[in-house]
Amino acid sequence: MENYIMGTFRQKIFSSDNGYVIGLVKIKDTDLDAMKDYVNKVITITGYFHELNENENYYFKGEETVHPKYGFQFNVSSYERVKPEDRDGVVAFLASDLFPGIGEKMAEKIVNTLGDKALDEILADESVLMLVPKLSSKKAKLIYETLIRYEESHKTIVYLTELGFIMRDALAIYNTYKSHTISVIEQNIYSIVDDIPEISFTKIDAIAHNMDLEPDSIERIKACLFYIMKTLTFKNGDLYLNFDEIYYATIHYLDLGLDEGYIAELLEELNYETKIVIKGDRYYLAELDRGVDNIVYRLLHLCKKKNNAYHNLDSLITELEESSQITYNDKQRLAITKAMQNNILIITGGPGTGKTMIIKAIVNLYQQLKKYNNSELISSLALLAPTGRASKRLSEATNLPASTIHRFLKWNKETNTFGINEYNPDFSQLVIVDEVSMIDVALMDSLFRGLTLNIQLVLVGDYNQLPSVGPGSLLKDLIDSKVIDTVELDTLYRQKEDSYIPLLAEEIKDDTLTDFTTIKGDYSFIPCDESNIIENLSKVCKQLVSKNYDYKNYQIMAPMYAGVNGIDNLNKILQKIFNPPQKTSKEFKYGDIIYRENDKVLQLVNDPDNNVYNGDIGTIVAIKTGVQTKSGKTEICIDFDGNIVTYTPKDLPNIRHGFIISIHKAQGSEFDVVIMPICHSYHRMLYRKLIYTGVTRAKKKLIIIGEPMAFEGGVHSNNEQVRKSDMVERLCEVSNNKNDDFL
Repeated sequence: MENYIMGTFRQKIFSSDNGYVIGLVKIKDTDLDAMKDYVNKVITITGYFHELNENENYYFKGEETVHPKYGFQFNVSSYERVKPEDRDGVVAFLASDLFPGIGEKMAEKIVNTLGDKALDEILADESVLMLVPKLSSKKAKLIYETLIRYEESHKTIVYLTELGFIMRDALAIYNTYKSHTISVIEQNIYSIVDDIPEISFTKIDAIAHNMDLEPDSIERIKACLFYIMKTLTFKNGDLYLNFDEIYYATIHYLDLGLDEGYIAELLEELNYETKIVIKGDRYYLAELDRGVDNIVYRLLHLCKKKNNAYHNLDSLITELEESSQITYNDKQRLAITKAMQNNILIITGGPGTGKTMIIKAIVNLYQQLKKYNNSELISSLALLAPTGRASKRLSEATNLPASTIHRFLKWNKETNTFGINEYNPDFSQLVIVDEVSMIDVALMDSLFRGLTLNIQLVLVGDYNQLPSVGPGSLLKDLIDSKVIDTVELDTLYRQKEDSYIPLLAEEIKDDTLTDFTTIKGDYSFIPCDESNIIENLSKVCKQLVSKNYDYKNYQIMAPMYAGVNGIDNLNKILQKIFNPPQKTSKEFKYGDIIYRENDKVLQLVNDPDNNVYNGDIGTIVAIKTGVQTKSGKTEICIDFDGNIVTYTPKDLPNIRHGFIISIHKAQGSEFDVVIMPICHSYHRMLYRKLIYTGVTRAKKKLIIIGEPMAFEGGVHSNNEQVRKSDMVERLCEVSNNKNDDFL
């Protein structure tokens, strides 16, 4: 049960754009015994608020927390304004900043004329203000309109919270619909799903259920259809869906016996409303369909654009070889040449085939051909990758700035929009994008919208790696279409002659495993039953500790989170090995997780404001209690390769321990040493591309622990879910159109 405090709001200490406030309140009353001693004293409140006016009284619902520095605080879940009723309160209210130009003397005249119930009198009949001496009609109108607006907004926020919306969502709804909020909710609460994407259909549906709305209303079913389409598209990575999967998922969610013809009619309505696109028996989210069209248009524009003519490339590449003391093979020379000549080129290849080396060569040759100094080169060049670690590798390889795509496009986390877009494009001339297999259709669409048509584009990636998390199989589709010029690097160079890791990767890719259990110079397979994986993994990890390996240079990874040998359980075990409790190491408990100084952690979401991205790995370098911090909150400082980012408890859902991470999260990263447990209990996730991706994260040493038959079975399995994509046929269809205006 929630408790309350009633008091006077004194001042804001902090406020954010989305309505989050830390402020001070002088308590007048409370039902909390623990806070009785704070009556007539000032405490700190936190929460989401539409409006808080200094020296005004409010009724706050929520719960108290104990802060190590500031003592009792009150976390507000909902609140109401307490309308001033005594003379002094009404005067103070009318004299506040809410009513500019009124002042205390005029406020006193209003109360003297209209009495202690002046506010109610004005709201009931604005003409009563004409009775106040020396009050102009302009100021009378200001007072009335301000009161109406203030009363309306507050009542609307209260209405929304009483329906069941949390304060943050209530603010988002009110800021969208303003004075029309209540009528929108009463007419069709499911409008929120379209207008405010951050509030999910399931939240709206639960509140609609409490409002006793008809479960088979057209509005509900249409909103559910759109929700189901989004859910299936992103869950499966598909670009389009078929009718049956939409129909059965919808009736399962709604638990209603709905006719197929009726659902087909409602899908046609969504198509008419341009929320979805129907093409024959394929159903697309409209935004995703437009994204594919834009990508096809941009790619084919570059393909059909006249190539650059350079006559001395071969001799310049030879000079580059001599100055760099490198010899490029024929495929590598071809890739460098075509990158200079073509407006678009794809370079693909497995680990150790020289992709990064070729990027460096392309940049050096480009600078030489354009006769750019370093400053001119930097302004003309965009080196991009989907992850922070991949962009850091690009920067280290070229000695030039590189960026994540989100940072390059100036992503706004609050609004989920990009500052670099079709209306405000970047004017880079040469754009090189690495790890393209990780990029989904939506991100590539956004990247193209942020670039001009006058670019040279080089896309680099490994065709055989896992596809992106989001919809589409972009790199695979672009290569399979054969529309875009592609150079495949297939000669292994990365390591010594006795190196087995790149050879194993080739065997996995081609499903031609040989003697993979034999120990090699850079490779070990430790065979054991799945019941002994923890024991053997612990032994290997204790060796790493004894040899003082730097955490940045090794990584343990597994296919799944659940189970005894899953990531969640193994992280707890590995924390005890790599970073056991010490008197000198501070800790912070969050749920059932203990974070400790020197822990290895993994970032789970993109945070461009702090230059840290999904998949980045860091170390907790300090944990500070509220007594030590300006914010008064516990702060956890994490070092991401020299970038120190501070987290408070509310940010902790954005990280997890990183002693062991998923293979998916490791994509885009490389480590000197990789350790992978493999067993039959992972069977749902054991397939060729996943194992290939895990193996190719290792640069110098790969250790696999577990069941040889499980490993072999996973390599033989090519049954990862095939994504529904029509990118290839769209590219081919439009490419065959001889008209340059091909869309």
